[in-house]
Amino acid sequence: MRIINAIALASALSIASGHVHAAAPWLHVTQTVDIQAPAGKVWDTVKNFDQLNTWLPPVAKDEIVEGQNNTVGAVRLLTLKDGGTVKEKLLAYTPAARTFRYEIVESVLPVSHYTSVVSVKSAGKAKSTITWSGRFKRKNEGPSPGDKENDKAATDTITGVYQAGLPNLKKMLEGQ
Repeated sequence: MRIINAIALASALSIASGHVHAAAPWLHVTQTVDIQAPAGKVWDTVKNFDQLNTWLPPVAKDEIVEGQNNTVGAVRLLTLKDGGTVKEKLLAYTPAARTFRYEIVESVLPVSHYTSVVSVKSAGKAKSTITWSGRFKRKNEGPSPGDKENDKAATDTITGVYQAGLPNLKKMLEGQ
């Protein structure tokens, strides 16, 4: 009983002194776009792990720095047009299902624990839907992150990335 009382007292003191804080929550962003093009054509445009720069405007360069392209374990280094870099690792690659999953290993973006899935589905004759979704936490997981480090900043950043890429992909594939 003394041990239980001691644990309860220690917990109460910790809470009262502000040492306990909630962990940063998991955040999610999903963006989808319908494209007037067959799913195979859309997949051919997005499937190469080393060619994100061909359809995501903020990316200046995409190069495989470990492993082989489109092989689980491959690591790509993205160089952004502003000079920042993002290193990502391919976690799953399933061409038959037109999907792949990857994680950010190192990044200038205000996120941590980021994993993402890109998938292309047929939506009828010469139509497809591409979905890009991510799950992550803010990079600063402390109790009082600054304005550029909080949940909103992390979510806005990832939303901005997806909104830069998917409409551009649509424009490229529909020839507009």
